[in-house]
Amino acid sequence: MNPIDIDLEEHGNDQPPPSSVGGGQESMHPRRQDGQTEQFQVARRKGRLTTKFSLVNLSSTLLLAYQSFGVVYGDLSTSPLYVYKSIFIGKLQNHQNPDAIFGAFSLIFWTLTLIPLLKYVFLVLSADDNGEGGTFSLYSLLCRHAKLSLLPNQQAADEELSAYKCGPSGQSSSSLALKRFLEKHKKSRIFLLLVVLLGAGMVIGDGVITPAISVLSSISGLQAAEKRLNQGEVLLLACVILIGLFALQHFGTHKVAFLFAPVVILWLISIFAIGLYNTIHWNPKIVFGLSPHYIIKFFSETGKDGWISLGGVLLSITGTEAMFADLGHFTASSIRLAFAFVVYPCLVVQYMGQAAYLSENISSIPNSFYDSIPGSVFWPVFVIATLAAIVGSQAIISATFSIVKQCHALGCFPRVKVVHTSKHIYGQIYIPEINWILMILTLAIAVGFQDTTMIGNAYGLACMSVMFITTFLMALVMVFVWQRSVVLAAAFLLFFWFIEAVYLSAAFIKVPQGGWVSLVLSMIFMFVMFVWHYGTCRKYNFDLHNKVPLKWLLGLGPSLGIVRVPGIGLIYSELATGVPAIFSHFVTNLPAFHNVLVFVCVKYVPVPYVSPEERFLIGRVCPRPYRMYRCIVRYGYKDIQRDDGNFENQLIQSLAEFIQLEAVEPQSSGSETASYDGRMAVISTRTIQSSSSLIVSEHDDFGTSNSIQSSKSLTLQSLRSAYEDENPQRGRQVRFQLRQSPGMDPSVREELLDLIQAKEAGVAYIMGHSYVKARRSSSFLKKLVIDIGYSFLRKNCRGPAVALHIPHISLIEVGMIYYV
Repeated sequence: MNPIDIDLEEHGNDQPPPSSVGGGQESMHPRRQDGQTEQFQVARRKGRLTTKFSLVNLSSTLLLAYQSFGVVYGDLSTSPLYVYKSIFIGKLQNHQNPDAIFGAFSLIFWTLTLIPLLKYVFLVLSADDNGEGGTFSLYSLLCRHAKLSLLPNQQAADEELSAYKCGPSGQSSSSLALKRFLEKHKKSRIFLLLVVLLGAGMVIGDGVITPAISVLSSISGLQAAEKRLNQGEVLLLACVILIGLFALQHFGTHKVAFLFAPVVILWLISIFAIGLYNTIHWNPKIVFGLSPHYIIKFFSETGKDGWISLGGVLLSITGTEAMFADLGHFTASSIRLAFAFVVYPCLVVQYMGQAAYLSENISSIPNSFYDSIPGSVFWPVFVIATLAAIVGSQAIISATFSIVKQCHALGCFPRVKVVHTSKHIYGQIYIPEINWILMILTLAIAVGFQDTTMIGNAYGLACMSVMFITTFLMALVMVFVWQRSVVLAAAFLLFFWFIEAVYLSAAFIKVPQGGWVSLVLSMIFMFVMFVWHYGTCRKYNFDLHNKVPLKWLLGLGPSLGIVRVPGIGLIYSELATGVPAIFSHFVTNLPAFHNVLVFVCVKYVPVPYVSPEERFLIGRVCPRPYRMYRCIVRYGYKDIQRDDGNFENQLIQSLAEFIQLEAVEPQSSGSETASYDGRMAVISTRTIQSSSSLIVSEHDDFGTSNSIQSSKSLTLQSLRSAYEDENPQRGRQVRFQLRQSPGMDPSVREELLDLIQAKEAGVAYIMGHSYVKARRSSSFLKKLVIDIGYSFLRKNCRGPAVALHIPHISLIEVGMIYYV
């Protein structure tokens, strides 16, 4: 496999080449535009570069910190609504005294300090993947630094992506031994994937539980103020708000984004002021509760009952994972700034104020937050609390959409419809199927439990499980990515695992009192994701072992033994190399195929984003007269496939660029047959028009496309005309023409003309319509997973043509049965 190593024309130092080929490309585009570079040089000459950088960075960081309040901290900041109530429930009711209140506040303070502040703000936020955070970013980092991925279609060329950068190569002997062990044993890699899927399932479970507990807790203030309202009426109002919340999702976060940050900031200011007032007015001695001495005293008096109450204490840090999961929308410095200087002190003062109030009003524990509000400001705070609860719910729902999309990108979730809700803010998506499933489950939990304490038990278990998993993955990142010693990583793991295990064990005690909900939800989602991943891998392996031999194709000759008709055939397959079995199945059943054939593979690589300059990998499958090519379209796990209708044009331009690049390739040695399928070139889609020999022209499309005029069949013309009359095309029609270049190789010119003529004749999309079944010799468990689980998911998810935005008028499906 020899890479194409050529330059089409000379480039200056300030002008990058239009494409990079093979596998060793450097950075293909300058980091700054020329005007910006000159500006920086002038600033440096004047000695103002440092000052300018600091002012720009500070202003942008402050702006991002402001925006992060509405997206990141809505969930965490609404925890004071229900924490104390959840702590002093059950057997701890026998220990409701001022000393227990002081101990509970001390526990909350040190929990907030050790986990959100120390672990997340100072450590976990540093483990970003090209600016992205969350469980999958840690998994992506590990898969790039060690061969831990189970995705079967990865190539060596993927490692040349600019976002695929790795850390230092030097590793200690102990870390190398651990790395070899994980890479050698497939079961360890499967275990790692299951751990990541469990974390993802817990996050999706959070998306179900958070709206229920947040809205119910905020609405409970009505019952406290209006004694005439019964539980049923409050529940009905909460359900109406929940239905409205999910019904508004399709408008997108950006429609109301400007409200989010002010609401949360106003909420934080309100709880800070109330906490400060209660501390001064009721019991200023609560300040001594900051000492860990009261924690020891709390457990010495409460014993086992105090340990069980930790399930309520951990509710004070629910929503902490959002700081890391939403890192991609902000920066680590902005999130650190917002938490350390605003969120953390406001929460500490609020919990302190509630504790001061409760130490003098023990009977108010069941409704601690609303009872601690001074009567003169009750209703304004109630309105702000309800809005803050909705904002917190919105944040976790949006995060659920994102993580489902990431799971799908890694081959771990069935295909779903992804709607882009903003043209300006990248990454804001809406998934209708997931939205309505979340709504039904949330309403079921709200109506079924009606008690925030029981819902809180499920909530705390889900959140702490995610944190437990993050600690484990962080320890591996410290070893494999940061190149730290195994001893340091083990110390980090044991320290935080000890703290989190204490909380997690207390949460597991409450499994019968509602905690089972999060376990059931996470197991269901994890089962769905693993079944889909297993079935996808088995199907890919079947394709891999049933590829069409290249010698068979070469033996057929350029005509492939059939009639080659005008047009381009795009044959979609999951194979990144080789010719898929659906091609031979099609050829043996139909007597004709298109003049130009392109095997298209759309795949995801373990990086968050793939730049447009590196998205297309173009290669040739057979010798030039065959007119057969391969196109691999690469996306990151956070990239969005946009339905902009421009894929065909980009593909034609990329193929034309490849044909020209290949024309000046030096003759390679070795087996000619072996070199046909494998030579790939990275084609930049942004700079392609500046060097291409194709002239691209656009004109208004009024419903009579050129493909109709160039079609040979009158029947096809009438069918397409009827279709376009019913579905008028909006936008512009693109046509290609060949530049007049006397020095161009005649064979290159001929191939480019054939490509243009084929495009004018029309493009057809060929896909396999597969049925996956387990072999008769398979075990009962495998038959259950494949024949029932995987088949059910395939029948009830979006079709591949819909997910890839393939127009149905041009789609041809080839039926096949896969015995895996």
